[in-house]
Formats: sequence, structure tokens, C-alpha cells
Amino acid sequence: MSTPASPAVTNTVTTPYTLSDFDFALPEALIAQHPAPERSGSRLLDGTVNPPVDRVFRELPSLLRAGDLLVFNDTKVLNARLFGEKASGGKVELLIERVLSGNQVAAHMRVSKKPEVGATVKLVCAPGHADGLSATLLGRWPDADGPLFRFVLANDAGDDPYTLMETHGHVPLPPYITHADSAEDAQRYQTVFAKHPGAVAAPTAALHFDETLLARLDAMGVQRAHVTLHVGAGTFQPVKTENLAEHQMHSEWYEVPAATQQAIADCRARGGRVVAVGTTTVRTLESWAHSGVARGDTRIFITPGFEFKLIDVLVTNFHLPKSSLMMLVSAFAGYDHIMALYRTAIERQYRFFSYGDAMLLARAPRPA
Repeated sequence: MSTPASPAVTNTVTTPYTLSDFDFALPEALIAQHPAPERSGSRLLDGTVNPPVDRVFRELPSLLRAGDLLVFNDTKVLNARLFGEKASGGKVELLIERVLSGNQVAAHMRVSKKPEVGATVKLVCAPGHADGLSATLLGRWPDADGPLFRFVLANDAGDDPYTLMETHGHVPLPPYITHADSAEDAQRYQTVFAKHPGAVAAPTAALHFDETLLARLDAMGVQRAHVTLHVGAGTFQPVKTENLAEHQMHSEWYEVPAATQQAIADCRARGGRVVAVGTTTVRTLESWAHSGVARGDTRIFITPGFEFKLIDVLVTNFHLPKSSLMMLVSAFAGYDHIMALYRTAIERQYRFFSYGDAMLLARAPRPA
């Protein structure tokens, strides 16, 4: 993870829709608080056909074909949530968004009264550890008016921030999951192929894949490739401006490796389909396709009217009302189709959000 560069791409599409168009009423009981007993045992709403068909996620191979390319986000979720207290005794919660240089981190801070620059927060160590873990506030980030706070993390052993989070941090569960993180979350809020540490939220569509399902896909000739996008906490923030053009999209770091670029070219050459697993993969691939920048930061905001250059099929979970991800899937599969699918999912009692069920979408035809 690195300090931000200029955004690789932003979306300047003018859309006829407003924020209210992406609202819907969701019964609280449908917000999944725990994962399905088995990763591939989640439900899958096949939205590539009309009417949509109820399936189980392990049936996905029957909906793909040899020569297709599945593209996954291989980011790894950090134990990015740390708890502590100020010298006054006031409670502090940090959610580390980025690791910077020199043991510095950029973090969200939840506190009743913000400490002064230079103040040191004593952080809670994991059981069995007493190594003087602390965070010293240096200022805001990425600039004096930035939304995050810059801290130096330190302990007596001189460990780096990744080690400190791994030892003392907590799984950064989304705000709509109400229980404290557990051993189950440490395993299940992580994909089976997570590789590059840096995310504070999981690429949730990929949570449904287990080793058995991946082996079946390999055996039938479905290819695999990976990108990296370090999912930030902004993914959970609802859009607040009715005029979508006024929304300031959060920034996330991404990379499209050369091997993945070649895999996409090979897929196109053989007539296969590029199947993005999750909206984070979509954001990564389309950022690269629109900018030519394979590694950097993106604030891409995909709304209806956006021209997709790479993605043919999308595997995705069900998203929050008024979120940028609702706008992305509506841009991909068509607004009316998505809203109808969400009504169907609610009627059929699908489970929503990070630990919820999934759906399969095809890209809507371009307007004539």
C-alpha cells in the first residue's frame, strides 16, 4: 500500500438518474449476520435469464463455459480495527485504511473528542501481549483537510504496522454486522485465495468460492486471473448528494498485472467471456481500460450511461440502498432490470450484503 497518486480515472458520465432512484426498502431480517455454513452453499439468483432462476452458488459452472475467464480480486483483508484510549481515559477506535512509510498509517478515527496533534493513544494489545502498543497522531491525511488521520504505530519490539495489525487488530466487519468479530469471521471474511494485504473490506462476491468449486471450474476449462484492489471503508458509505454529479468518490489503490492483461487478450481472441467476480474487480478492470494505467489510485464512479470496455458477465452480492455499488450494477445490467431483480430477491428471501447471497448478471446491450 502506498500514498495516493493522481486518480487513474474518474467517471464524468452524465446520468439521468438521481440518488432517490437507487433507494429500496429492505427488511432488516434479510441482512445476513453470518456466512452460509458452506461458502458455495449460498444462493445464487441467475439474472441472466427472464424470469430469474433460483440456484445454489455451487451450480455456477453450469452457467459458464470453457474458454471463459474468471477475474478475481486477490486483496487480503487486514485486521485493521484497533481499540485504545487517550491519556484522559476516553475511548478511541481506529480503522486503518492505508499503511504508509516509516510505520505511519492513515486511519479513520472514532472518538468523542479528537486528540491534539502529537498526542499518543494507548492501544489494546492482544491477550498474552504487553508490548507498549501505541499510536501517535501526526495530523490529517492525505492533506491538512483530508478525511483520514495519520498516525505512527509503535510497540516495544519495533514491529511494522502489518505485524501489529495481524497480532493485535480485529476483523473490520461492516457496520451492518452487529456482533463482535470472532474466529469464524477471521476465516470467512477472507477469500480462499487472498494474497496481497491491504483491504479493510472483503471482495464479497469472491467469498462464495471454495477450493472444490475452483477445481471444478479449472477442470471444465474456465480460466482464472487476478487483479488487486484494496477495498476501502468508503465502499460502505451511502451516496448523500441527490445530484450524482456532486458525489465525491473515495479513492482505492489497484493493480492489473501483466499476466492478467494477457489473459484478457487471450480470452477475447478465443471468443470467451470476461467474468468479473465482484464490483471491485469491475472497478479495477474498467479503471485500467479507460485510463491505460495498470497500477495506481482510482476514484472511478460508475453510473448508468457508463461504457463498459471489458466486462461481459458479473458475479456480485446484493448491495446497500443508495450506494455507489447499486449504481454500478444498474449501469452494467440496466436500471429497470436491477430494480426488478432486487424486488424478486426480497420476495424470495435472499440474504443481503457481505455475508449474503449472490446474483449473476449479463451486460445490458448498448443503446442503438
